[in-house]
Amino acid sequence: MALPMRSLLTNPDRYLRSFRLFLEKSTEHQSMREFMERQLPDVIASIGNGKSTINVLSIGGGAGEMDLLILSKVQARYPGVAINNEVIEPSADQISKYKERVAQTSNLGKVKFTWHEETADEYESRMNAEKKSKKWDFIHMIQMLYYVKDIPATVRYFHSLLESQAKLLIILVSGKSGWETLWKKYGSSFPLNDLCSYVSSGDFPKILDSAGLKYQLYELPSHLDITSCFIEGDKDGELLLDFLTETLEFSKTAPPELKHQLMEELRKPGCSENRDGKVLFNNNLCAIVIEP
Repeated sequence: MALPMRSLLTNPDRYLRSFRLFLEKSTEHQSMREFMERQLPDVIASIGNGKSTINVLSIGGGAGEMDLLILSKVQARYPGVAINNEVIEPSADQISKYKERVAQTSNLGKVKFTWHEETADEYESRMNAEKKSKKWDFIHMIQMLYYVKDIPATVRYFHSLLESQAKLLIILVSGKSGWETLWKKYGSSFPLNDLCSYVSSGDFPKILDSAGLKYQLYELPSHLDITSCFIEGDKDGELLLDFLTETLEFSKTAPPELKHQLMEELRKPGCSENRDGKVLFNNNLCAIVIEP
């Protein structure tokens, strides 16, 4: 009898290892950085006009790599203005890495950091219980909407916290990525339970249009080297397969037929391309900027 398939999120340590390997093997952060360098300055051009303090809320801030880049752009646009940066992040391990990163970064004198070890849903519940609805000048949700209970409701809630000149930035996988092909075809075979759901930019126009929100979409090209997934017994390959399928020990617990079909799918043009002897999975992202 094969072991049952379980969600990768039931083992936070393995999830974090697979996520860090994913970042190492992909151009994910590079493509986000290009967006932050090229487009973000225009996005935040008026968020702090006339303000003595700019309030920034990071939902799922992780280890802070992108947060600090965003803050540097806000500082460049509003030199000398105080920034209050609050971070919602459920992983204590990620928060401690974030704090280390802040300690090693100069020029953050005017930024006050507060970390909350909680999920977006828990933050919303806490604010409601405390009868608070603090307003923000910039809110960003980078690669985290897969982990909330009700995506449209979460977007509407955080949108309701925007100041009149503020912006809400969401980054998630593109509807034109290999993730879309893989998850639309095989998602129902993966053991997601209620910890995680698949969503891409392809689902967003409907969500945002029905809420009557104004927004702009930006495609961010990115790829992930999955060559090691095709080497039997390769530890990195097994970790990446776990990450791609959100399944704990996918190689060992997936039914052989599902594993065979998935490995075939991963090689197809809808998911990946072969370049210089490598299999590069289409990891394209989409940035969505929502007006107040």
